[in-house]
Amino acid sequence: MDFVSDSVISGVRAHVISAIGDENPSSASVTFLGLEALDVLRFAGNDEDLVRYVTLGCSRHPMADPNDMVADPSRGPRAELVLTLRGGAGIASGVHKKLAILAASPAVEGVVLVADALLDLGEPLWVGAPFTAVLLGDSDIEDLVLPEPADPVKFLQVVPITGTEAAWVRLRGADALREAWTEAGIDVRDPTRSAVNL
Repeated sequence: MDFVSDSVISGVRAHVISAIGDENPSSASVTFLGLEALDVLRFAGNDEDLVRYVTLGCSRHPMADPNDMVADPSRGPRAELVLTLRGGAGIASGVHKKLAILAASPAVEGVVLVADALLDLGEPLWVGAPFTAVLLGDSDIEDLVLPEPADPVKFLQVVPITGTEAAWVRLRGADALREAWTEAGIDVRDPTRSAVNL
């Protein structure tokens, strides 16, 4: 890992710990052939029994459009993923591996992670989950500003969705699904929730 990317990751870790207020998250490392390791930090449940998973490594390099002839090593969007679930630390067995796969998708598939993006895994997000896709949105963690000329690191909320909900997003858009959740009073942080009736 070079000094610049090492500095970015150290800064992201400190920023996330400060924002969440838990100085001792657990960490799992996931490796992919030909890529630098990705970590997933897990912040233990609080009074609401919420657990947060935050990727660490996606923002190491800027994301680039695969159609660009030459990738800019400094400029370009950077992001990390944040998943918040209700039910405590053991509620989503194996979810860190799937989050790492999503976080590796810019390097592996040329995907640019942005709010409202729909990412389809084609398999459960964790063991026994009814969710096979995720919808990205803005999280409550503020952007981390990096030294010029680098773009800031954005922290994107990962919302697990079912295949039916993913089809709805493709047909009607992300905002329409969010409105349906609001109208139905659905807590998207609930790992046992059912799909909204569309």
